[in-house]
Amino acid sequence: MAVSLKQALFANPQNFLALGAGSGLAPVAPGTFGTLAAIPLLFIMPGNPWLYVAITVVAFLVGVYLCESCANYMQTHDHPAIVWDEWVGLLVTMFLVPLNVVTLILGFALFRFFDILKPWPIGLADKKVSGGLGIMIDDVLAGVMAAIVLHLLLLLLDLSSLALQL
Repeated sequence: MAVSLKQALFANPQNFLALGAGSGLAPVAPGTFGTLAAIPLLFIMPGNPWLYVAITVVAFLVGVYLCESCANYMQTHDHPAIVWDEWVGLLVTMFLVPLNVVTLILGFALFRFFDILKPWPIGLADKKVSGGLGIMIDDVLAGVMAAIVLHLLLLLLDLSSLALQL
């Protein structure tokens, strides 16, 4: 019996969170909409890097459970509507990045680029790792690669000093 996305969203708290509070239910590009829904989280993340990392690690560990639980409920490996992994991937991307309009757009675009194209080792992890860890790990790797490129751009273009601070 197929479960509708709306039924899955409200079936339990794990699904609600894994489906990005409904942001993953977008009929097209659910990963992109899920990532957009994660942007407000960046503004409430602490400025202390150690605390930022701790929260991100906890979100990752919780995400392994949430995503696996939701995937099992939906009887599929990694349904596109499961977007908690995008939320964590964006947090990884934006680590130690000063928030302004330009860095936010670049970080978002870079994360989506790596998450969609899945270059090595992202694609390998996506294919070889199963369960909740498999759902989460490719987005974390996409976040790491996006963060590296974003930090290089920050160094090369000095985007951190823009007057467009949010």
